[in-house]
Amino acid sequence: MSVLLILIPAALGLGLLGLIAFLWTLRSGQYDDLEGASHRILIDDEAGAAPPENELVDLASQKQRTITEQK
Repeated sequence: MSVLLILIPAALGLGLLGLIAFLWTLRSGQYDDLEGASHRILIDDEAGAAPPENELVDLASQKQRTITEQK
């Protein structure tokens, strides 16, 4: 009997917590675009690709020059 007094409120609390989490995902728009991710993976986006390693070094040196010029 004493075990039921612990398990019933725990089960109700976890169920309520799950319901709150589900409602939060609905309100935050998690389910708005169900097919978008499956289509985005097929699109070859060159603009979003990472620059080559030598360009990263050039960008870092340009940023450092800009910071020192601002001082």
